[in-house]
This record gives sequence, structure tokens and C-alpha cells, in this order.
Amino acid sequence: MSLDKPRIAIVGLGFGAEFIPIYQRHPNTELAAICQRTKSTLDEVGDKYGIEKRYQSYEDLLADPEIDAVHINTPIPNHAEQSIAALEAGKHVACTVPMATSVEDCKRIVELTKSTGLKYMMMETVVYAREFLYMKELYDNGELGKLQFLKASHQQDMDGWPGYWPGLPPMHYATHCVGPMLGLGRHEAEYVSCFPSGTIREEMHDCYNSPFAVETCHVKFKDSDLSGLVYRSLFDVARQYRESIEVYGSEKSVEWPLIEGEPLIVHTAKKPEPEIPAPVESPDFAHLLPEEIAPFTTGGVYGGDDGEEHLSFTQGAGHGGSHPHLVHQFVELLRGNGEGYPNAVQSANITCTGILAHESALQGGALIKLPEFTLA
Repeated sequence: MSLDKPRIAIVGLGFGAEFIPIYQRHPNTELAAICQRTKSTLDEVGDKYGIEKRYQSYEDLLADPEIDAVHINTPIPNHAEQSIAALEAGKHVACTVPMATSVEDCKRIVELTKSTGLKYMMMETVVYAREFLYMKELYDNGELGKLQFLKASHQQDMDGWPGYWPGLPPMHYATHCVGPMLGLGRHEAEYVSCFPSGTIREEMHDCYNSPFAVETCHVKFKDSDLSGLVYRSLFDVARQYRESIEVYGSEKSVEWPLIEGEPLIVHTAKKPEPEIPAPVESPDFAHLLPEEIAPFTTGGVYGGDDGEEHLSFTQGAGHGGSHPHLVHQFVELLRGNGEGYPNAVQSANITCTGILAHESALQGGALIKLPEFTLA
């Protein structure tokens, strides 16, 4: 079911608009349409980027036989239903994180990809950030030695974000920290145990029946002696935005900077103690991309004369230059090339790790196994 030049529609034009120029300049795809409920926004974006085919109705978009795939960038509560509808309509799907907010919806998406042969890719930014790609390169080249432990975090102040955010349990959507931890060695989570800590403001407790300020989860990797630790906070914790992964190997370890803009720290075994740590500026990985979209890995390309950047992009420091990598991976997946990480099963494993971690926290740290459909 590979496509030579897939025709893609972007759904949701807040964060989604960040991807428009990348698809337009990618040599092996066509940005065929955009979809947005608000007509003024739809026309403003369509006029700005010269996009003729515009839809206010998602159902009408899915009925268009000229659309091969959708890239969904709508609010979190819509991801599952829109992904399911697209797959049922015969469209391939790329969807911003998380895959869904329930284990049942994750299962339905996996089942649809298996029954239809259609492709699904969760567009997790951190697994294509330059810092992660640097660690992945070290791992793939054997420079880390044997992996011994992984730790990842996602901390962000979500005050002032849209209506479904207040009170959201920290691990309810944890793909930004679970994704890179599992993605480095393409591991799967087997079971989790998660503990809550602290409390958020009382007026947010009833939003999701959760008072927790921080959730910290141990993840046991399937068919491996490895485990990892992830932690996340969204409200009432003083911390600069940070999506991080720290990797500890027998030969080298890499720690994400504590402050945005500072270098990684690479620790090398068996050196004299003062020489073990060394700051390393993460290289850019634009060379992995077609030259037409390679410039999009650098900061500032989405803003300036092209208009304001979406808050998630600016607050997240440009998501580590990941956007063109995500587009390229999805396009190549549809063309029959590459793995398109994470695919539907991998996305379900990553997403359900967070969902079940919160269930574990509600049960005081109980061990909870990942369901079989999330395992390859």
C-alpha cells in the first residue's frame, strides 16, 4: 500500500500550521488540503500559504478520495476519535501526541491498522530532537557500551492553557518522557509502578479526580534487564520547561542539560575523575533530511516574517528541530521506506505506559502490566 507521492491534509491549524511549509517543500509529498472549524483561521492560513482546498468539516475531508493521509493536530480529547474515523475512512494517519486518553481507544487504533493495512505514526517530537538523535547515534554505534539505566522527565507549567488542561494528571499523557526512554533501544514497557507526590491547587482536584502535583514511574522493559524512571509535573511546581532523557551506559553516559540552551554532559568511563564529564554541544541532524527541508531543523524558521509561533513550539525551544524529521519519517513510511517510529503498536505501548502509570499512582504504586496489544 505504498504511495509514490502521498497527498496529505493537515487537520488543526494552531500547532498544525508549524508543519505546513515543511510539507510544501518536501520533494516527495503534496500538501493537498487543510482543515479547521473556524473559517477565519482556515482562510487566513490558506491564503498565507496558497492552499486552495480547505475544509471546515472533518467528515467532508475524510470523504475526499484525493486525500491519502491526515496529519492530526487537534486538541488532545479529539485525537482518538479522529484517528479512528480516518482509519475507518481508508486514510493513513499521523497524529500529534498522545495517541489517545484511554487504553480502549489505543487498542481500537491498533486493531484498525492491522485489519486495514493502513499506517499510523504518533508524532512524538522528543524522539526526533537533535539531543535524542545524538544519543541514538552513540547507542547505535556502540559508544555507550551496555545500557544500564534510563531516566526521562517532562516538566511544564500549563497554567493558562485551554480548558481541558487544568488538573490533568501528570502521567495521563507522558509520551514526551516515555517515548525517548523506550525509543532509544526500541524497547517495550512490560509493567509499571508509579507514585504520586505533592498536591495541586484544590480548585483543580475535581477536574480529573486527581490532586497530584508530580507522578514518578518506574518502567520495567520487556525481554530486558533494563528499567527506567520517568517523572512529570504540569501545575504548581517551579521548573523551567524541560523534556529530557538521560542515558547511562557502561562506557559512556549522557545527561540532558538542566537549563535550556546549555550543552549536554557526556561522562566517559575510566578517565581520571575530573576528566570524566565533558560538555558537548549536540550536533544538528539536518543531513538526514532532503535538502529542501533541512533548514527547518534550526530555530526561528517558523516565526519572524511568517507570523507568530505556536506557544508549544516557543516554550519547548523549537522541539529540538524535530518537526522536519517527523514529516520526513511519515512521508517515507507512506512511500514504503523506513520504520516511521513510533508505529501504532509502539505508540500504544508508549501512550498506555502513561495512562496505566496514573492508575498505578491511584493504587499507591501497584504493579500494572501493559496489555498484550501494545507488545510486538
